[in-house]
Amino acid sequence: MGEIRRFPQDYPWIQHHGAVTGVTGSCHQLWLTPDNSVLIDCGLFQGAEVSAAGAGSGDLSIEFAMQSVRALIATHVHIDHIGRLPWLLAAGFQGPVHCSQASALLMPTVLEDAFMVGVQRDRELAGRFVGLVRQRLQGHAYGEWVTVLENAAVCCRIRLQRAGHILGSAWVDCDVRYPETERRRRLVFSGDLGATHAPLLPPPVIPEQADVVVLESTYGDRQHENRRQRQARLQAVLEHALTDGGTVLIPAFSIGRTQELLYELEDIISQQRGYYDWARLPVILDSPLASRFTDLYRELQPYWDKEALERVAAGRRPLAFDNLLRVDDHAQHQAMVNRLAQTRQPAVVIAGSGMCTAGRIVNYLKAMLGDARHDVVFVGYQAEGTPGRQIQRYGPRGGYVELDNERYDIRAQVHVLGGYSAHADRDGLVGFVTGMEHWPEQVRLVHGDPQAKQALAEQLREHAKRRGKALDVVIPEA
Repeated sequence: MGEIRRFPQDYPWIQHHGAVTGVTGSCHQLWLTPDNSVLIDCGLFQGAEVSAAGAGSGDLSIEFAMQSVRALIATHVHIDHIGRLPWLLAAGFQGPVHCSQASALLMPTVLEDAFMVGVQRDRELAGRFVGLVRQRLQGHAYGEWVTVLENAAVCCRIRLQRAGHILGSAWVDCDVRYPETERRRRLVFSGDLGATHAPLLPPPVIPEQADVVVLESTYGDRQHENRRQRQARLQAVLEHALTDGGTVLIPAFSIGRTQELLYELEDIISQQRGYYDWARLPVILDSPLASRFTDLYRELQPYWDKEALERVAAGRRPLAFDNLLRVDDHAQHQAMVNRLAQTRQPAVVIAGSGMCTAGRIVNYLKAMLGDARHDVVFVGYQAEGTPGRQIQRYGPRGGYVELDNERYDIRAQVHVLGGYSAHADRDGLVGFVTGMEHWPEQVRLVHGDPQAKQALAEQLREHAKRRGKALDVVIPEA
């Protein structure tokens, strides 16, 4: 018999290539043996984080070797989790891309747009790239165990469980076994977890057990408003628009946040009677990409939660209601910007990008930030270094923001509705760990600003102390 090859006790181990010092560029390499690994996500860096992990100055090349990488596991289709796939393929990645069934349907549309915006505006070339990805896509049902690697040295199985963040989002349950020693380890990668009260989607499933958890911490230092409070605040902003003929500008990501907002807006409008003429308030979806995703969301109704399906059964159309207008081509967009800036027509505009870094929302902001009739409503995280973060920070002080190298004074009212975040808050993140039947030995905090990670670490340690659990909370360094 040949010599038994025994691996050191520190396998499997995790190497973080992104979302370490900030909240974008998620990419984690799970080393199973010295020669075998899998990737969990491979996303783009955004805002001030573009300089992280060798991705600055327009350099998006993959900075780690591909020889050991056997598969990519995508937690969901947001660009900060899958946006570097073109560069991954260029670096020589040849393995499968595992994801949920819904993500497999959504991902080609996301990647085509990302390629056109970030690589080259060549639809034929983008189509060829998407075709390569389609060949590798393997969509799996929630809860289904799938073997992603098996040889004499190691067997790695995964299953995807509902994360409640966007349609198709999942956290990854990894079961790693070493046949020669029968040693086993269980690792959980949270991806992005959703809020328990988010519209449209069921809440995240809580893991049963884990040895190590890699946990996001985006809102690890704060609590979201409850659903009733946030809806009341949004309604108050809408009433301001109806009163003075202003526009409510909502920068939103095309997938996830946009559909949740439409769902909530339909609910507000459908219930209103009395003083305000709600029929006068158009909800303008000014994003061809968001429109495409909204249609896909409607096609994927089986993944909706019970409340949403009950509304459909009652004859309501949460994502296609009467007040909803879509703007497709650029000429229509420019005409809409001019009309809303120059008239007193109340309106709600949902447009990308979610952090105001580019896209059609920028034209609305240029035209309307200087007028107090209008409102800007942030419903999602604004990364450091983005115009969204600047408007959020300086708008209440009567400051300014730079858009396309020009300064624009901020006189519009600025609102932050944290309750609409697609991310779990502090209690949701803590509950993801403390709700387990068998607690992990270690939690590694990623995907958050330093203060959010520190606050979450303190909460987890305090809960462990109260419960008499030995829990090692680690904040990895870049």
